[in-house]
Amino acid sequence: MENNPPRRVVVTGVGLLTCIGDTTEQTWASLMEGKSGISHIEAFDATLFNCRLAGEIKHFDPTKFIDKKDVKKMGRFIQMGIAASEDALAMSGLKVTEENAERVGVYIGSGIGGFEVIEREHNNFLQGGPRRISPFFIPATIVNMASGYVSIRTGAKGPNSATATACTTSAHSIGDSFKIIQRGDADAMICGGAEAVITPMGVGGFAAMRALSQRNDEPSRASRPFDKDRDGFVVGEGSGVLVLEEYEFAKARGANILAEVVGYGMSGDAFHFTAPPEDGEGAFRVMRNALKDAKLEPEKIDYINAHGTSTPLGDQAETMAMKRAFGDHAYKLAVSSTKSMTGHLLGGAGGIEAGIVVCALKHQIAPPTINYDTPDPGCDLDYVPNKARPMKMDYALTNSFGFGGTNGALIFKRYTE
Repeated sequence: MENNPPRRVVVTGVGLLTCIGDTTEQTWASLMEGKSGISHIEAFDATLFNCRLAGEIKHFDPTKFIDKKDVKKMGRFIQMGIAASEDALAMSGLKVTEENAERVGVYIGSGIGGFEVIEREHNNFLQGGPRRISPFFIPATIVNMASGYVSIRTGAKGPNSATATACTTSAHSIGDSFKIIQRGDADAMICGGAEAVITPMGVGGFAAMRALSQRNDEPSRASRPFDKDRDGFVVGEGSGVLVLEEYEFAKARGANILAEVVGYGMSGDAFHFTAPPEDGEGAFRVMRNALKDAKLEPEKIDYINAHGTSTPLGDQAETMAMKRAFGDHAYKLAVSSTKSMTGHLLGGAGGIEAGIVVCALKHQIAPPTINYDTPDPGCDLDYVPNKARPMKMDYALTNSFGFGGTNGALIFKRYTE
């Protein structure tokens, strides 16, 4: 049996919806300015909470994308996933037709799903009994419905799935989609993730774990990955979606190719349900696996968009993992955490950050890690402090790590014919 080489997979569209921009262009411009989107919570009264800040999207209007009568049928994460998908598809120019519909798939995940709908409908039940529960309750909350709605709206009939792997969700969605195209099961995939859990129980739950920053007097300075004075992450919301296509399929339709996907790694920590091993062993292995999949030597990587959540243990463990994976080359890498500006989008983080990496390769600029004021002896790499950096980069990697010890890493290449 003849072994055909894996098919090349390219990125033709990026859709980013974040607290620093309603579109990819706006988000990228804010990243280049080092602009923080973290502010005091307005979605609910957070007075009694020890964390009162978040990366909230203040003026999101789902009726720009969705009929008003349909908005109430969808959780906020679904609405945001649709918005980011529309942005990505508009950039890519991909049209789903009768001829290609079965070769175009959708793979958009969420770490938690429709949390605000669960809270709202539970309150309705307590106040008025089972008759007060909306008939749209279940489909508005379940994780796969962002994929479902995007498929219905576009007519995409290819592989349709969703991941729910905590903060690695989007990276797994994109990596799995890469493999689906690579092995020939689809020619294009609309993939990524969405999250919207800035709710009393969402923020309260993470706060109860002592995972969140309590720098309530300085919201814009609260998310400070790798900085010595970091004290926890800041919850963000939004969506990041990519359009991936098989290279020849994209070329045949004259698509504007932004970057190429060349590597995907997965690993499990097998250590603790929320904490990483102190030496970052699982993170090391996932980067090693991505490099192996891409058939690259570590020295080929120029830039890493780190998971970098701004937690004391997590940032140090990731730093140790990068040093182990890259050896002496780790000190030559540009490493940044854009969560310093967007907050941590949980299941949406990997999609946002994959899109940012694509933009970084296209523009040849590494985004900064803002709020990096005091170096930490345990975090001693080049974190692109506070200002974006023009630089030559051919290969870039992005990390995502989630509760349960689930890890994902993606490698992208600057596009050349």
